[in-house]
Amino acid sequence: MLGLVGDRPLGARDAAAVARALDADPVVSCMVAARVEAYGLSPRFLGGRLWTASHPEDSLCFSGANLMPLRGSHDHLDRFAEWALANPRQCSSVVGPADLALGLWGRVASEWGTAREIRPEQPLMAMAGPPRVTADPLVRRVTPEDMDVYFPAAVEMFIGEVGVDPRIGDDGRSYRRRLAALVAAGRVFARFDGDRVVYKAEVGSMSRAVGQIQGVWVDPASRGRGHGVAGTAAVVEAVERHGRAASLYVNAYNGPAREVYRRVGFEQVGTFATVLID
Repeated sequence: MLGLVGDRPLGARDAAAVARALDADPVVSCMVAARVEAYGLSPRFLGGRLWTASHPEDSLCFSGANLMPLRGSHDHLDRFAEWALANPRQCSSVVGPADLALGLWGRVASEWGTAREIRPEQPLMAMAGPPRVTADPLVRRVTPEDMDVYFPAAVEMFIGEVGVDPRIGDDGRSYRRRLAALVAAGRVFARFDGDRVVYKAEVGSMSRAVGQIQGVWVDPASRGRGHGVAGTAAVVEAVERHGRAASLYVNAYNGPAREVYRRVGFEQVGTFATVLID
C-alpha cells in the first residue's frame, strides 16, 4: 500500500495532488520530487512509499532509504510514526524540515534506539541567477574514465561528512554504483590535477525546478585557495544551464562551508535537520 487517504489507497488518482504538494516548496521537496517525476508513485520504482495522513497537500512523508517528512501537523506526525514502526526499519536517516524531522524522530526513537548523530540545524540554501563570483573553468563533468581517481576522493568526503566508510560491507561496490549512475547522468563535477582531485561535488537530486548540490569537498592540501568558492560556482552554472535553481543544505556548525556558499550567492530559505541511525 502506498499510503492512505481516509480508507482508500493513495495511488495514481492522487498524482496531481502529490505534484501540487511537491511544487508548493520545490527546494524543500527536491529529493522526493526528483524521484516522483522520474518514476511515478509506484513503490517498486520509486524506491519507497509516499504516505499521507489526510491529503497530500496537508501531510506528506517519503519512506525509503531516508524517512523524509515534508509537511504535516503534530497529529500527522503521530500517524507517520505509527506507520514507520509497523514494519522493520529500512531507513538510515530521518531528514527534512527541522521541526518535522525532529518531531518524527522523537516519536520513533524509543523503538529505534539511540541515534548515531543528530544534526538539528542545517541551513537550507538556494539561489536563482548566476553566481556572484567567477566560476573555475577547470571544473568539469566527471567521466567513467575518471572513476578510479574520483572514487577515493568521494570516499574521503563521505567519511568526513557521514562518519561511516561507504566501503564497509561490500568493499564499496554499491557506493561506486551510485556514483557511476550520477556520472552517467552528467551530475558529477571535479577539478583534477593529474591523478588528484582538487575539488568535487555532485548534483544528487534534480527535479524539474531544482538541482540539489551535495558532496562538496576540497582536497585538504589545496584548501584556502578559493577552490571551494570557484568550484561551487561552476556547479551552480551547470545546474542553471539546465533551467534549474541550485540548492544545498549545510551543517550550521560548518562556518567555513557556510561562508563559501554565501560568497557564491546562496541565501538561506529554510532549515533542515538530519538524524543518522546505525
